[in-house]
Amino acid sequence: MSVPTGSRNPASAKTVTAAKTVTGAKTATPAMARAINDRLALDLLLEHGPLSAPQLRDLTGLSRPTVADLVERLREAGLVEAGGESGEERRGPNARLYALVAGRAHVAGVDVRRRGVEVTVADLTGRTVGRAEGPSGPDLTADIARAVTEAAGGRPLHAVVLGAPGLVHPHTSDLRSCAGIAGWSDDLLPRLPERLAVDGVRPEVLLENETNLAAVAELRTGSAVGREDFVLFWLDEGVGGAVVLGGRVRRGVSGGAGEFGTLQVAGGDFCYAVNPRTAADLGDAVLAERIAAGAADVVRVLDPGLVVLGGNVGRAGGEALAARVADHLSRLTPVPTEVRATAVEDNAVLQGAVLTALDLTRDRVFSPAS
Repeated sequence: MSVPTGSRNPASAKTVTAAKTVTGAKTATPAMARAINDRLALDLLLEHGPLSAPQLRDLTGLSRPTVADLVERLREAGLVEAGGESGEERRGPNARLYALVAGRAHVAGVDVRRRGVEVTVADLTGRTVGRAEGPSGPDLTADIARAVTEAAGGRPLHAVVLGAPGLVHPHTSDLRSCAGIAGWSDDLLPRLPERLAVDGVRPEVLLENETNLAAVAELRTGSAVGREDFVLFWLDEGVGGAVVLGGRVRRGVSGGAGEFGTLQVAGGDFCYAVNPRTAADLGDAVLAERIAAGAADVVRVLDPGLVVLGGNVGRAGGEALAARVADHLSRLTPVPTEVRATAVEDNAVLQGAVLTALDLTRDRVFSPAS
C-alpha cells in the first residue's frame, strides 16, 4: 500500500494569502507570525518535496530574510534538512534544497478485523516504512501490540489509529456493538500507549469506525478527491457507510451516522441484502437494484451529489456496477447523484488510519518552539 505524502491542508494561493495577511496584521504577535510562516513552509515542503529558498519565497511571498530565518529555525527544530542543490545556473546558498526530515516522527495505522490485525507504519512524509499482520485472539491488546511493534521495527511512534467495525462514540471512543471481535475490552485503548512505548515515547492512540476511515481514504486519495460532499457505501464482510459533508466525516451524536445496514431493502436489512455472500449469488442487475434502493433513501435526505461504492463488492463491481446503480438511482429519486466505484488501492481502512494518524502527528510536530 502506498500512503500519500500530501498534507491534510495542502498550501494554496488562498492559504498563502491568508498567512501573509495575518503575518502583516497589527494584532499578530511576532511569535504568531513565525508559527504561521513555519507551518506554511512545512506544508509546502510536504506537498512539493524539496525546495530551495528562492522557491519558498516565490510560493509564500515572504521576504528573503524571513525565509532565511524560518529555514534556520526549522533546521534547529530537527524538521528540515539540507540536501543537494537545485538546477539553477547560478549556484550558491540560495540554490540549496531543503526537505522535511522524514524520520522526525512515525505513525501507525491498524485495521482490526474479526480474524486478524493488519498494520502499516509510515514516516512523517507518509512513506511506508513497515508492515505486519497477525492473528487476533482472546488477548487482543497483546495481539495488536505485537503486530504494531513488529511493523515499527524499534521506531518510536507518535500516533496510532485503530479502525474497527462497530459504533465508536466521537467523544469517549467507546466501542459499541463491536461486530464479534474477539478479545475486545474497555481497557484496550488505555493500555496500548504503555505497551507501545519506545525510548520513553508513548504514542497517542485513537479508535475510529472502519468505514469512516475508508471515507477519509476516498476523500484524500480515491474517488472523492476534489469533492466536499459524498456518501460511502461500504460493501464488504460488514455492510455500512460513512457521511462526508463539507469535507469532514460526520459521526453524529453517538457515532451512528452512516450506519446504513438496517435500511430496509428487498424485504430485509440492507446489510443482508448486499453483503458479499449474498452478492455472489445475485446477478449484476439485481445487486445494482438493491444497492440503489438503499442509496435512494440516503440521497433523498442528504443530497450528497456523489455515492462511492467501497469494500470488496464495490471494487469487484467497478465502474460497470456503479453505472448500473446510477441508472437505477436516477429512476428512484430526482436528486442528481453521481455514482463511482472506489479508487483507493489496497486496504482503504488501513490507508485512512495512516492518514488520520499523520494529521494528528503533523499538527503536533509542525509546531516548533518560536
